Amino acid sequence: MKAAGSVILLTLGMLLSACGGGGNGTGNITGSWSATLNNQDGTPSVYAFTTSFTQNSSTSVTVFNFKFNSTSDCFDDATTTETSLFTLGGDFNGNVTGTLVLNITSDKNNKLNLQGNINGKTISGTWSLTGSATCTGSGKFTMTEM
Repeated sequence: MKAAGSVILLTLGMLLSACGGGGNGTGNITGSWSATLNNQDGTPSVYAFTTSFTQNSSTSVTVFNFKFNSTSDCFDDATTTETSLFTLGGDFNGNVTGTLVLNITSDKNNKLNLQGNINGKTISGTWSLTGSATCTGSGKFTMTEM
């Protein structure tokens, strides 16, 4: 009987200690982010942007304050729609891991798709642009939390 009680207390103590300690404790991707996109040849793409995320649930993210850093014929900030899904992992100390899919669509039917891996305050992966004949491309991106 004493052994069973000791095991329960030890288990409870380990669970409680896992919840405390360092890190920001957020365990999500809520915040402001800055993205740099590079073309296949490594040159910077004109589609770099800043945005903010609010994590709503385990797979839903609200995207707001989206703004391209420069202008292009493919997108106009006022006429874009941003949608995002992610899978989340990590621990109780705010170390976030998982995957992110972010789609930016213009009223001109151009679609910028980013798919990447979340590792703490960095998201990196690949991007592709489809749409009109002059609005195509692909490469790699990195997003960092600001």
